Amino acid sequence: MKVSRVIVPIALLSVTLTGCLSVPVAENAAQLTVDWQWSEKSGCTDVSPAITVGNVPAATKYLKIRMSDLDKPTFSHGGGEVAYTGDKVVPEGALNSYYGPCPPSGAHRYEFVVRALNAEKNLVLGEGKNMRRYPE
Repeated sequence: MKVSRVIVPIALLSVTLTGCLSVPVAENAAQLTVDWQWSEKSGCTDVSPAITVGNVPAATKYLKIRMSDLDKPTFSHGGGEVAYTGDKVVPEGALNSYYGPCPPSGAHRYEFVVRALNAEKNLVLGEGKNMRRYPE
């Protein structure tokens, strides 16, 4: 009996903590458009490319951006969070926890995912992603 009393609270705590880690998506979340071009600064550096984001909901206050290598998903390229002021372009170098594409050989597929967040950062108002090879 003591084992079951210990396991149940731990299981409930685990479910509760897991739920806190994700931000809910609004029922009517917008589909963002995401685009960028690689530059000569893109490879193996911490300089993020300029990223164009469209169809951003009016209530958006922050954009959370992440890049992934679809061919090597175990490596985190990071990204960052920027205040959204209505400008459709996130400037080059704006992401503070980013490391650019650096495939060991050949071209890899890289994907940017952008989430539009409300002022409290507790609701995703829109989401979009796009994939591009590097080198192209």
